[in-house]
Amino acid sequence: MNPRLIVDASHANSGKSHHRQAEVALEIGAQLEDDVASPIAGVMLESFLVGGAQNLDVERQSAGEQELVYGQSVTDACMEWDVTVSVLNQLAASARKRRVAASN
Repeated sequence: MNPRLIVDASHANSGKSHHRQAEVALEIGAQLEDDVASPIAGVMLESFLVGGAQNLDVERQSAGEQELVYGQSVTDACMEWDVTVSVLNQLAASARKRRVAASN
């Protein structure tokens, strides 16, 4: 068996700040590039259309007294979509570099 890790870029690794998730993910990408034997197999991100989070009051929402922002989390704060796309592109570039280094 070849054990592998998925690293959560959110929660404690980002200090519970959705603004730091991108930075954490890119640090993981740099580790992938530098170590072809790294056990890291992937990165978990919290992402939504709109960054951050909003509070949901079910009673007020049901009564029509609370408007929610479409595309924004009602649980954990998330990175916004544009940042997510950029992070995914950079992680993909890191993975490509890792594959090239591993084949040499």
